Amino acid sequence: MESLKQVGRVGFKTLLYFEVMTTIALVIGLIVANVLHPGTGLNIDPATLDTQAMSHYVADAHAASSSFFDLIVPNSVVGAFARGDLLQVLLFSVLFGIALSIMSQRSRLLMRGIEQFGEALMRIVGMIMRLAPLGAFGAIAFTVGKYGISTLQQLGLLILCFYVTSILFIAIVLGAAAQWAGVGLWPLLKYFREELLIVLGTSTTESVLPRLMEKLERMGCPKAIVGLVLPTGYSFNLDGAAIYLTMTSLFIAQATNTHLTLMQQIGLLAMLMLTSKGGAGVAGAALVALTATLSTHNIIPVAGITLILGVDRVLNEIRALTNMIGNVVAALVVARWEGAFDALAAREFLAAPSERQADLVGPSLEEVRQPASVQLMEKAAK
Repeated sequence: MESLKQVGRVGFKTLLYFEVMTTIALVIGLIVANVLHPGTGLNIDPATLDTQAMSHYVADAHAASSSFFDLIVPNSVVGAFARGDLLQVLLFSVLFGIALSIMSQRSRLLMRGIEQFGEALMRIVGMIMRLAPLGAFGAIAFTVGKYGISTLQQLGLLILCFYVTSILFIAIVLGAAAQWAGVGLWPLLKYFREELLIVLGTSTTESVLPRLMEKLERMGCPKAIVGLVLPTGYSFNLDGAAIYLTMTSLFIAQATNTHLTLMQQIGLLAMLMLTSKGGAGVAGAALVALTATLSTHNIIPVAGITLILGVDRVLNEIRALTNMIGNVVAALVVARWEGAFDALAAREFLAAPSERQADLVGPSLEEVRQPASVQLMEKAAK
């Protein structure tokens, strides 16, 4: 974006949308856990739990509980990229982008070089993501061996509750948001089916970020908005993680017979509104956020996280899918909110056969403001 005013306006709308959607997800998870009580009946004494398996999550949680400004400001630019610290990379990227905008015409050559370098990196990620490994379920053995086969029933209920809740959230809440943006949810899911399968196999959305950006641009979402909304959403718009955090928190409380009053649950919800932000789209980030939350909350025993370690990988699959779909819809909603998204052209594009979709190239911000018929004529001429 060449206008800093546009950056501020789009950024405000983006963060406002993120906060509303993640809060809705947190509340839904809290309600479902209170109604269905997936952890009730386990009657586990926290003192008997083996906390060695979660020691590194506790260490990460203590690091995450430091000052927000300590975490977001990098010691060095190279270090932020080397560690893969998404918040620090985002801060540097925003500052660097503002500097390029101020330089105006003098930054054109540098911007072109950065764009080509970014395309090369996306090609590399495209190669790597095909080799991303599948996880294992070894931690289930500890829970079943320690507390008996009956624990599988309660863990199964937790998995079922989480999957059904996430699917309903996608169909109803995200479906309504996509409909407001002007596209149907089902055509959108069909268009991103390859990315959905990759996320399902790798349990992380990190691997598909380059392809999501490219495909959103192809269907008419302006490149400037995609480049701002999607990477930011990987830290601040984790709808699946939000449902996971409230549901697993109450599962642990119920399993360890920890009674929470209404005010304590509201306090937990308020805390999760903060701790659910800032996690990158990698597997395990939500578990670290859960550990940090329970450590700060000081009511639900942190040791109870051992109970869900075995099924976390299973939960992570639908959690990652929900995160991914939520961020795709977010980009479309913000683009429509900005008046820079032609819903008619997007619907025609999504209705096109797969081979046609592969050949089409995403329009620029100026092109996307043109009527759909003009765009199609120009593309045909090209």
